[in-house]
Amino acid sequence: MCDYSLQNVASRPAKIGDKLTTHNFCITGGFAAVGDLNVAVCLMPGTELVFEQEATYNHLLGSLLPRSRFGKIGATMARFRQIDMDKQFVHHDALEFANGKIVLLTQLRPGQRATVLQLPATHRPKTTETIEHKAGAPIE
Repeated sequence: MCDYSLQNVASRPAKIGDKLTTHNFCITGGFAAVGDLNVAVCLMPGTELVFEQEATYNHLLGSLLPRSRFGKIGATMARFRQIDMDKQFVHHDALEFANGKIVLLTQLRPGQRATVLQLPATHRPKTTETIEHKAGAPIE
């Protein structure tokens, strides 16, 4: 998904293997494809990605004390999710990192590169060709 703040930005859905970079769009931050910073790449909840280096986010003390751990997440693997969905007009797009930290996409430092590893499984409705198996019936 792309947050409400990206509604006026051209966008496309993420694909497996996409090389992304964190990017500041006019009024917000998100992901863009490497080499095409004018188009936001939208992730679906459950999308997994890996950063080339330890991911970082904007932290006031991190810029004042650059050798500190402020603003460093301590992980490279993340899963996209949406948070605070009950609140309107706030950012919902976030990454949950392998170490449990959750960071809004808008807080990620720009210029970090990541690769889409896996898209979420989607629910597919049954087709007329689908054979239903009833409990206790033999499988043919």
